[in-house]
Amino acid sequence: MTTKKNASLPMSVSSRLVTGRKQLMTAVALTASLALANPAYANYLWLEKDSAGGQANGRFRVYSGELAKRDVSMPQIDMPKAFPSDEAASLPVTTVGDHLQIDKAPAGGDLRFSAREITGKNTVVFYQARYGRGETEAVNDLELVPTAPGGNTFRLMWKGNAVAASQVNVETSEGWRRVLTPAKDGTVTLGTPFPGLYVLEVTAKVNGSVTIDGKEFTDVRHVATLSFEVAQ
Repeated sequence: MTTKKNASLPMSVSSRLVTGRKQLMTAVALTASLALANPAYANYLWLEKDSAGGQANGRFRVYSGELAKRDVSMPQIDMPKAFPSDEAASLPVTTVGDHLQIDKAPAGGDLRFSAREITGKNTVVFYQARYGRGETEAVNDLELVPTAPGGNTFRLMWKGNAVAASQVNVETSEGWRRVLTPAKDGTVTLGTPFPGLYVLEVTAKVNGSVTIDGKEFTDVRHVATLSFEVAQ
């Protein structure tokens, strides 16, 4: 059977159709590679301002565990990296007691952190944390992004494409907890009735494997957090 070309379509329209199909296929493939039903994995990493120095001097902390119950020490993570929206501009990270400290973060803009932890024979966890909700573009592989600067509606992005989270867990420094379910368009909306630190968390499992230093890991998880302060 001979396939006829779209001779009646202008070249620009035909090109846009092909590009649109490729983008759709890419988005479908990325979504299919991610199991968004939250697996039972409680621990996460999150960013918060250093209460001793504040954001004015560019000092932040990375904690692990859960907001209501921090780990007494950081897990054995590797490849820690702190950076603003420009991923190439990494910032110094040091271990201080029960947390990691990030110095010299630029004023303005959101801050991000990523790390990796091998937690078992076949399991590797990729942590991706973000502080701030001013930017509407994703940088980390898995990231919750506000649909408007400073807004309370968020979209989950996986490798630059929007996906619908099965649920988003919320904790605050005031002990308030919620589980958010997505709307029809895949977004989640959060009310912020209390002042303090808010941490949104989502965990996803990749349908596939990764190879690290010659070893294959078949249980691959991504844990993403978004934290921000609500003023009193």
